Amino acid sequence: MNGLEADLDKVLGALANLFASDGDTRSVAILAMSKPRIEQTDYDRWDGGQTGYTIYLEVPQSLYDQIASDLDGIEQSFRDRASAIVRLYEREWVSRFVISTELVVDPQWREKASSWVSGHGVTNQGRARSSNIAPRMVDGLLFRSIPEINLYRALKSAGVSFAPLPVFVRGGQSYQRIEPDFVIVSNGIVVIVEVDGDTVHKESPAEAHTRTIMLAHEGAYIERVNAKECGTEDLARECAAKILKTIQKLKSTR
Repeated sequence: MNGLEADLDKVLGALANLFASDGDTRSVAILAMSKPRIEQTDYDRWDGGQTGYTIYLEVPQSLYDQIASDLDGIEQSFRDRASAIVRLYEREWVSRFVISTELVVDPQWREKASSWVSGHGVTNQGRARSSNIAPRMVDGLLFRSIPEINLYRALKSAGVSFAPLPVFVRGGQSYQRIEPDFVIVSNGIVVIVEVDGDTVHKESPAEAHTRTIMLAHEGAYIERVNAKECGTEDLARECAAKILKTIQKLKSTR
């Protein structure tokens, strides 16, 4: 094995860097979360022989659900972007990408399917319809990054009432849909918590302000924490304690 087959991981890494430079978090997430494999699927005898490959990317079901409606476009963009990389490989090319849901062995899938039909596990949690998808799942809930998962576990341990990645919609002519990272409700205070500075949050402070202003105008408080503050579970517990302390101060000023 040589060429593209041997260098598949290098090629996908370079592809992820190209998409990251474009700010395309959706494509980076697909590459980071996928189980890849490559197969020779084409051959052309022209000019001494040209070999074409198909790259298959199996992604978790939670991620696949968010990209299924635009699958053809995503696969085409992967092929187009990869063409700049595979020029390094003489007589080889990537003919296409195929993205599919991950195949997992689950002896209990029938029971889980029956439970879902009965309404268990149905959620109105944000499905991140924008390009900033939420590819990770914990406790049946979606998250965009490890720091968010760490903060979720910290808040859960703290016994506070909160919602991770909920959907908020403002109707009317100025329709807006947003999915804040967390909404905490405690002591009559509503706090929106945004985790900034990780690989999936690329917006500027002005853009972040515009996105959350509709909730701020309704009386919600906005707290922004750096992803580094939630980089580990221990740090996330400290961050959660700081947020709850802030809520107590806000309560005392009312």
